[in-house]
Amino acid sequence: MPTDLLFSKYSIELFSLAEDNKIKLYTSSHSLATTHYILKKYIEEKELRLILHNLLEFITIIPVNLDVLRKSLNSNHKDFEDAVQIYCASTVNGMEYIVTRNIKDFKNSEIPAILPNEIVAKL
Repeated sequence: MPTDLLFSKYSIELFSLAEDNKIKLYTSSHSLATTHYILKKYIEEKELRLILHNLLEFITIIPVNLDVLRKSLNSNHKDFEDAVQIYCASTVNGMEYIVTRNIKDFKNSEIPAILPNEIVAKL
């Protein structure tokens, strides 16, 4: 099975668990906007907005605020966008993992990064 399909499979499993209130998912406000930007090339606007609206029912949005931006800009993380994700995640008490396909850029994160298939296996 191609890698992208495998990651999609695990992502769907995570969303299903969140929808069933078995896990709590978070994302940054920036990620939601980026998701819209990427998907608008493939999904008609009205349908895409409905999909994202439905996601908001079981995903908690972490705001990208001034404190997060300052910490990200002042950090030693090589990638600014990754730093924003790390500092957004750090605002949530008890955040266990950052789930990402790009764990190498999160190796210096205070919150451990984990691949989608690894988190599904833990659950």
